[in-house]
Amino acid sequence: MQNKRFMSKDPAFLFYSSDFLTGTMFLTNEQIGIFIRLLCVQHQKGRLREKDMLKICKTYDEDVFEMFTKDDENLFYNERLEAEVNKRKAYSESRRNNRKNKTTPPKNTSLTYVKHMENENENENVIINRNRNKSNIPTKEEFLEYATVIYKQLEKDFEPFKFPVLAKYTTWIDNGWKNGHNKPIKNWKNTLNNTIPHIKGIYNGRKNNTNTDKYASLKAEISKNLQPR
Repeated sequence: MQNKRFMSKDPAFLFYSSDFLTGTMFLTNEQIGIFIRLLCVQHQKGRLREKDMLKICKTYDEDVFEMFTKDDENLFYNERLEAEVNKRKAYSESRRNNRKNKTTPPKNTSLTYVKHMENENENENVIINRNRNKSNIPTKEEFLEYATVIYKQLEKDFEPFKFPVLAKYTTWIDNGWKNGHNKPIKNWKNTLNNTIPHIKGIYNGRKNNTNTDKYASLKAEISKNLQPR
């Protein structure tokens, strides 16, 4: 099993300047500096603990944290960086194996490596691409299940919030999986965690003094969205 935290012997990783500029266009210069430092730490030490992230960020920064995925051990990592590191490692190992098998190595190692990596990375997503892959958009059931967990942790009854939460899901879907600021949702769990405190529940047919008829209309609309498409 691969060790998720380690000390890297590799002093470098491929950096695509055009991809980087595209992927960080909505970050401030300060956020970009923090992001680069986090990438360097991940490259040298492996996946990051939350306290490692906060030590560098100083405080929770949603935009920066959304550049990283959280695994089942609560470790953070940038998916593209990890993929590039693994490909570089696999290529190096293949060359070592070639030498062991006395296979004639390429005459120009540097150009061969560059060509190999260019072919491998053609048409791939950028290292800090903030657009969600459709496969990462949760189903309604997954979305509601995670919301239930959050409200349970908050010691709140989820029922009054169920329809407003589902309405939020529908809005994000209809908006191309973007939040209220029209920014792509990279880590939907983090985004939902930050959104839930601002969601108002519906009690006895009323939400912020909204009358029962409006509540019934909202409920009917969201119930319709629950049906399989």
